[in-house]
Amino acid sequence: MTNSMTPRERILTALNLKEPDRVPIDVGGCSTTTIIGDAYERIKDSLGVTGETLYMKRKSRSILLDEVVAQRLHTDTRAVMVGGPDNWEDIYFEDGSFKDEFGVIWRKAEGGHYNPLGNPLSTASIGDIATYSWPDPFNQGRTRGLRAVAKKLHEETDYAVVLTLPSGFVHLSTYLRGFENFLVDFAWDQKFQEALLDRTLEFFLGLTDAVMEAVDPYVDVVMYGDDVAFQNGPMVDLSRYRKIIKPRHKKIIENIKNKSRAKILYHCCGSVRTLLDDFIDMGIDALNPVQVSCTGMETSELKVEFGGRVCFWGAIDTQSVLPLGSPDDVRKEVKKRINDLAPGGGYVLASVHNIQEDVSLDNILAMVDTAFEVG
Repeated sequence: MTNSMTPRERILTALNLKEPDRVPIDVGGCSTTTIIGDAYERIKDSLGVTGETLYMKRKSRSILLDEVVAQRLHTDTRAVMVGGPDNWEDIYFEDGSFKDEFGVIWRKAEGGHYNPLGNPLSTASIGDIATYSWPDPFNQGRTRGLRAVAKKLHEETDYAVVLTLPSGFVHLSTYLRGFENFLVDFAWDQKFQEALLDRTLEFFLGLTDAVMEAVDPYVDVVMYGDDVAFQNGPMVDLSRYRKIIKPRHKKIIENIKNKSRAKILYHCCGSVRTLLDDFIDMGIDALNPVQVSCTGMETSELKVEFGGRVCFWGAIDTQSVLPLGSPDDVRKEVKKRINDLAPGGGYVLASVHNIQEDVSLDNILAMVDTAFEVG
């Protein structure tokens, strides 16, 4: 097929809710739209790629694609990742778990991802938040070389440059507090919870200050991820969400937009339909991953209700179709999501979160090749 737009133009056209020459494709543009472990190694082997496998995030084992792989997968995006701090090395234990710079202990499940099983603020008081040893968001290691990478991609390629920020302050708060404790705090200790959220938000505001100063004006899209929903609905009722979480998320979005022309790609898994008006009000430009297996996430209905106000980025099912379906099932899935979400613009095709290790090479290629041919 003949493409009349560059990949960057294609992505930005979709983000501006207009129809590009074809549906943009994102595989590997950020840490929530890439490939995991052995699934990536199968692609490398098929293409004869022998270089070292590089990771965006070790905890999730998300891959930074080799350029040969990225081109084969027709992806219109290229990734830029925030670095780790100087003067810190994760502390490893005999069982393979490790402690990160925030004091959270991560342990890898057999055949799975790392989970935060050591929560240093699980029994903390408000006073403990103030005295805790918080990392420096302005540590120069986080931004060292970042500007050069973004500038090179912007000036020497025509791909959309996507910056992935670290997992957001709600995630960080749950890692520090423990997920169960964090949810209980909504009902029993909102004063503590808001103090913790304010402190983790302070870290992320500082981080975005440093990072956006480093990469502007060379980044087209900034991905900020912070889950606030489950498979069947929001994490908490709307009144608590709007009082406690939304105003703080809005500060992050505004901080990025005040320092950059980049579009905001907001990642939130789960059933977010009842939250989408609030997300749009916060100032996001695109929603990822559009988890179609969740309650209320039927793409044809989402397009009718929200399609004129937000770009959808994702929607190719990773819960059933990609790992369990045939290549024909994958092709049908791709065509359905394109038919539902692409008309009039406002759709970037990607998998619902990362492509996992149990997805075959045939199914990965069926996804991208079908999108490239019919999109």
